[in-house]
Amino acid sequence: MTQPTHIRRAHGLRPRLLDTFCRQGGAGKGYANAGFDVTGIDIDPQPLYPCRFVQGDAVDFIREHGAEFDFIHASPPCQLDSDCQRLHGNIHPDLIGPTRDALESTGRPWVIENVRGALPKLREPVMLCGAMFGLETYRHRFFETGGGFRLTQPGHYAHTVPQAKMGRPVPPGSYGQFVGNFSGVPLARQVMGVPWMTREGIRECIPPAYSEFIGRAFLASSVLEVAA
Repeated sequence: MTQPTHIRRAHGLRPRLLDTFCRQGGAGKGYANAGFDVTGIDIDPQPLYPCRFVQGDAVDFIREHGAEFDFIHASPPCQLDSDCQRLHGNIHPDLIGPTRDALESTGRPWVIENVRGALPKLREPVMLCGAMFGLETYRHRFFETGGGFRLTQPGHYAHTVPQAKMGRPVPPGSYGQFVGNFSGVPLARQVMGVPWMTREGIRECIPPAYSEFIGRAFLASSVLEVAA
């Protein structure tokens, strides 16, 4: 069962956003830019995270504290479904299902983000691409929404600019593909809009432009449907 609820709009207070599996904060920074009061949680210490940070298990934290937030973003580890990890035969946990279950238990609006390889596990996701936001990288990421929140698929145009090979230096006139042990961290920081990040953070993150877009779409909704 669902019932309408208004976003918190008390004077001087910003809506609260929980950024789970936050790593170095690409998503968190975008939501902060959109106007949220952001708290990030990750199993590992994240000294570079640009907002308030809590160390702990993300799924447990969602179950225990998720209902205290206005909106929840989740980026479960994508290594299991990435092409690079499959090529190397590495094994990683599958946390999309447990994360969804935890999110649905909160009764709050939410989004799950992941890579193309996770598409069979995602329900009617929206795809975002760097070119949609004027970024010189494609980096397709997929976003499943729930808890009464729905995201409209933006227009996606043909890729007319060539893309550098995976992890390789970016030739003039090409877009970067900043994955693996890539070279050119300063360029990647500039292109992705993440000047505080290390190489490790960049190869795992979504550009803040993506989550800022999602956050603004959420805030544009005057009434949301959340579980009663």
